[in-house]
Amino acid sequence: MTFRQTRIVEFQHCDPAGIVFYPRYFEMVSSVIERFFTDALGFGFGANMKRGIGVPTARIAVDFHAPSRLEDSLDFALVVTRIGNSSADYRLICTCHQPRFTATGTLVHYDFTAGRSAPWPDDLRAGLARHLATEPA
Repeated sequence: MTFRQTRIVEFQHCDPAGIVFYPRYFEMVSSVIERFFTDALGFGFGANMKRGIGVPTARIAVDFHAPSRLEDSLDFALVVTRIGNSSADYRLICTCHQPRFTATGTLVHYDFTAGRSAPWPDDLRAGLARHLATEPA
């Protein structure tokens, strides 16, 4: 199952030419991932950070395909591509009538109090599995 979210490019995302400044895409990726964990998996970052648990990014790679401009409506589609013991890989595709960028990355289930990664709890693993891609990465 694919998790989808739409975001409008705002003034804050753009450079003086009205084109999305590429670091802002990384903020958008982070926001989509947070919404995925909260809305699709029931794992709100705020409540879990208070418990000392988080899902930091261990790796991210982005291929940019076309620029986005002020007030574009960006469609994000996220799928999980691999589930490990304490990490998971994802693919996130952003489009607006055509591909704008593709991101791949690795997230880690992390116990901040212990200072190390921790195995995915069964409920999170099951939620991630529901979003596992059926097509090749």
